[in-house]
Amino acid sequence: MPVPSTSRPRPARRPLWARRVTLAVALTCAAPAGAHDFWVRPDAFWTAAGATTPLTLQVGHGPYRQRSPIPLARITRFTATGPEGAVTDLRAHLHPGGATQDGDLRLAVSGVHVLVLQTDDRAESHLPALRYNDYLKAEGLTPALALRARTHRADMDGSENYSRQAKALVQVGPAGGSQAQVSKPVGLTLEIVPERSPYAAPRSASLPVRVVFEGRPLAGALVKLTDLAHDAAPVETHLTDGTGHATFVMPARGQWLLNVIWTKPQPKTRETDFETVFSSLSFGFPP
Repeated sequence: MPVPSTSRPRPARRPLWARRVTLAVALTCAAPAGAHDFWVRPDAFWTAAGATTPLTLQVGHGPYRQRSPIPLARITRFTATGPEGAVTDLRAHLHPGGATQDGDLRLAVSGVHVLVLQTDDRAESHLPALRYNDYLKAEGLTPALALRARTHRADMDGSENYSRQAKALVQVGPAGGSQAQVSKPVGLTLEIVPERSPYAAPRSASLPVRVVFEGRPLAGALVKLTDLAHDAAPVETHLTDGTGHATFVMPARGQWLLNVIWTKPQPKTRETDFETVFSSLSFGFPP
């Protein structure tokens, strides 16, 4: 897949490992841009205290969905925030690329735990101009489209560095207890924060969320809600308002994914045009 041709000077040639990462990403870009969507999927979102629960790292939707090939070296954070706010480092429980799973959980304290996974931003994507513009439109990245038009680069290939930042809500033991940790940001660059826990009783008819980017509410971001049992297309989408809020119908059963993408221009000294973050929140209910 061609690399963008621009007039700006390029830094010195990158090391071999970085070029291999770029090539791998370019090859996977034959799938739609939505294939970048990434999330943590425990085998069960509701577990017994002390039970071992396998998990996988998923990427893509519909026919392009697969276990993510991301190596452990690129995962910079994997933690669980418990009901009392205690943070546990779970990175030792990850082993991406296993035969049937990418890790496991064993949470002893009853209540809701917020799993947090964060990667570095060394991965790159390079797309031809038409496909890059289509991707920006599909994901609601209108500031990037406007910048490309304003700088007369809309007909040039597009490139980005990207990271993935995922949260998952796991209920240990019976529902109840503190849910406050679910509605608190965990310090990700881009994150979806529920205004109330989907596991809280009594069940609400709506699921209000806010999107935070670099510590501030993010307006105009496209948030998607997808049923993971039928994931070829989202069931509901909303743009965040001026305060970063969006409201969805509360799911009643099944396993679900909220995701959002945002990007910002890179300094001219960087090899790519934009720095993009793919963020998700996964949750589910007992059978």
